[in-house]
This record gives sequence, C-alpha cells and structure tokens, in this order.
Amino acid sequence: MGGEGGIALSVFNFSKANCQNCYKCLRTCPVKAIKIKDEQAEIVEERCIDCGQCLIVCPQHAREIKSDLAEIKEAIANRKRVIASVAPSFAGAFEMDHAGQFVAALKTLGFYIVEETAVGAEVVAKFYKRYMEEQRMDNIITTSCPATNYLVQKYFPSLSKYLTPVVSPMLAHGKLMKHEYGMESYVVFIGPCIAKKEEAMEFEHEGIINAVLTFDELSKWLKEEKIVLRDLKPQDFDKKSYRGGSGFPLRGGVFESFLEQGESPYEMIHVDGIKECMELFRTIEEGKIHHVYVEANVCDGSCIGGLGMPQDGDSSFQKKKRIEDYVKQKEKKPPFFSYPSEGSIHFSKVFFEKPIVKKQASEEEIDMILRKMGKYEAIDELNCSACGYNTCREKAQAVFEGMAEINMCLPHMRNKAERLTNVIFENTPNIIIIVDEEMHIKEFNPKAEKAFNARAIDVKNKPISILMDDSCFYKAKEMKGKLINEKKAYPQYDLVLQKSILYLKEQNV
Repeated sequence: MGGEGGIALSVFNFSKANCQNCYKCLRTCPVKAIKIKDEQAEIVEERCIDCGQCLIVCPQHAREIKSDLAEIKEAIANRKRVIASVAPSFAGAFEMDHAGQFVAALKTLGFYIVEETAVGAEVVAKFYKRYMEEQRMDNIITTSCPATNYLVQKYFPSLSKYLTPVVSPMLAHGKLMKHEYGMESYVVFIGPCIAKKEEAMEFEHEGIINAVLTFDELSKWLKEEKIVLRDLKPQDFDKKSYRGGSGFPLRGGVFESFLEQGESPYEMIHVDGIKECMELFRTIEEGKIHHVYVEANVCDGSCIGGLGMPQDGDSSFQKKKRIEDYVKQKEKKPPFFSYPSEGSIHFSKVFFEKPIVKKQASEEEIDMILRKMGKYEAIDELNCSACGYNTCREKAQAVFEGMAEINMCLPHMRNKAERLTNVIFENTPNIIIIVDEEMHIKEFNPKAEKAFNARAIDVKNKPISILMDDSCFYKAKEMKGKLINEKKAYPQYDLVLQKSILYLKEQNV
C-alpha cells in the first residue's frame, strides 16, 4: 500500500503504467484513501482500511496485489512442515462433490497438515460469548474482519473501546497450530480475504501466520498443476471442526456459533457492506443507540463476498448455498468442548485508536482553490462527483491536503479546453470551415464570414456547395485521412485560396 511520501511496499497498490484518470477507484473508496499525484492513483496506507474495493473496480486492471505463492512453493520444495488453515468459505469458493476433495488437492500440492480455520473460530466464539455474558461494555463489535477493525480504529476511533479484545479466527487457529506442530512449522492461511494479508503482518502477532493465499490465487495454482477437485479421492481434515465455527462466513453466522435463542442481553445486529457498517458506526458514535452487539463485515454478503474469491462467474447465491449445505451436514460442537492446547495460549488482542488527522483548510483557502478550479460562484459548484469526491468543496479540501490535483475537475478542464479552442477558432487569420459527411456546414469562423461575406448563422447546416464547389471535400473523404492541398481562385469573392482539407473519420467531419 502507498504511504503519504509515495508508493510503498505492503499488500496492494495500483500499477503506475495503466492509470487512465477515470477516478473510478476514488469514487468507490468509502474513506477516500487514494491519492492522485501526477495523474497517477496511489493508495495511502495510513488512511486505507484494506477493503480492496478500489482494485476490483479498476477498468484497466491496474492493480498489484502482494502474493506469497512463490514463498509457499519454496517452503514446500525445501521440505518445511507446511500447514494449511482453510477458511470455511472454501465450500462456496470451489465446486466439488465432497469437501474432502479440497483437502486431497492441498495434500497433492504438498501441504503436510490441512485444518479448517473453523477450529480457531470456535475458540473465538467462546470469547464473544464471555464478553456478552459479562456485559462490561455498553456496545460490543466483533473483530473477525480485519478491514472492519481498521475502519473503526481509523475513522470511528472513539468506538475502538467496543472492539472485542480477541484475535481473529485466523490468528487463533495459527496460534493453536504453532503450539501443536512447532513454531518452526510454516502456517499458510487460505481464504477469501485480501485484508488478511495485512493482518498477518501486524507486528504484535508476527510469525503466527507465515503466508496468506487467497482462494483466487489457489484456484490459479490448481489449474497450473492441472488438479481437478472432482477427480480426487476425498481425504479428511487433520482436525475435526464443528458447525458453529464453519458457519462464520455466513451473514449472522458468528452470532449463531455461540448464541442460544433469546439468551442475549444485547440487541444483536449484523451488518455487511462498508456503507452499512459506516452508517451503523456513525449512529453508535452519535449516541443514538446503546447496548448493541454488532457482527460487522465490510464485504457485501459477509465473507462470501470476499474479494479473494475465485473470479469464475459463480453468483454469490450459488456460493452461499454451497456453504450452507456444507455447514448443515456438520455436527454441533459438544458443550464445554476445548482443544487440548487451548488453555495455555493467549488469544487476547488490544485495539488502539488510530485516528486520521487531517489539517483543515480555512474558508479563504477553500475559496482560492475553488477559483483555480473555475468555481467563482456557488452556481459553478456542480458537485458532479466525476473526480471521485462528493462535492467541489470536498475536492478542494483534498487538494489542500495534497490528496488531489486541480485538473481532476473534468467540467473545469473541458471548459478550459473549449475556451482555448474558441479563442483560436475566433482569432486565427485562417478561414476554418467544418462540414459533416453530407457536406453540410457545421462551423464557420469569423474569418470565413468576412471572406465569403456570409453570416455563420445563415450558412450553418446548409450545403457547402452554396459557397463553393464541393468536389474537393468529397475527394478528401475518399483519401481516408490524407491531407488534400490545392490552390484555387474564386473571382466572385475576389479570393485565391490555398485549401488544406482533412477528413476526420472518427469525428465524422
């Protein structure tokens, strides 16, 4: 991701070569964490919540996402103990006849141990239940989705105290596996989430997850190795998981993992999608609702809508149905069940406020920037959002912060170009006549009016033949873009003209 000082290393950013100034990424970014510099988009790490929406909408596919695949292959080749923690949404990401075929595929690729991240989810669910029962917090927000955590910490920092102080299922499972199989084991999380790549690199949990592979990356790897899931003999996961943990990817699945009907002292709310999350967090921040337990996920449809899902055209409904069918056939976790090493591991996590500090421009500074954008009066502020910002004043503030450039205002640049064109058209010493493909006059500049003693308003949309022989124009059209030069006298106008005629096919003139 990019830092304020320029493009940096981390998880993802835009490719410099392909940016086409369409600003679609900026329009999509809910927190405006994209900086436009020298007409190039770059992600500002300090402001980013790792939702990845900007990369998905880029029409030029100008995206670079950090991949750990080469390191994973190297670890396997070096005979390290490579262990897979598989997000339960795998059941929706891949078509197969039996979940065990997915396990068999990973074993074929060289994974030594294959477990479901649902094991970690079951541990996390106990903590969620405990915090619900203790009622020490006015509101509680689940912390399984790293992008949601970043959203709260950066843009709703006062709500950070409501983030459940427990690690995500990925980290919980990683801790369990490192404890059981040794710290030297190489743990790979495989799932639908791009933000997990950033979460795995967080300093306080460094070394728990060695690599992150999205389902999309895995799908391409399987195709590269010519491995077809339905051709494989099913194998069991190396550790059994249960219905509650496997249901985490489904909307409301986190609550279902630890709630019995009617037992919660909180009002349970589940939200997915960034806009819905932001709306709810804003409402809590304003003190308009209290004593709510929030299951939040920034992806539409929860983890099923994760941007690391295979891009194979399957609808979210198909994926959801496959996960639901998979979860239904699993056993419910026995009461008071614990994994052997669970009691000796710390699963707590501290969430700090990381507010985005912005220097606010004064009204005078905003007005000055607006004037540079050609906005002299309120009526000039179109608020068209073409630049990616909701209003012209919001864009001016972004320019002040160094996040945007003056020339991102498309109406302003168009008007500027048109004004320049008009100045040239009106003041050139040359006669300029533009005709359409039917040889009807479309433009007629002042020099032409004087030369032919005719007003533009009188000759527009009439055949050029009323003024001169039109054969030279037909000849130019036949030459398909080659410039026609010819000299000809027009005694009736007391003129000798050196004519340069060019057919512009794309413009039909």
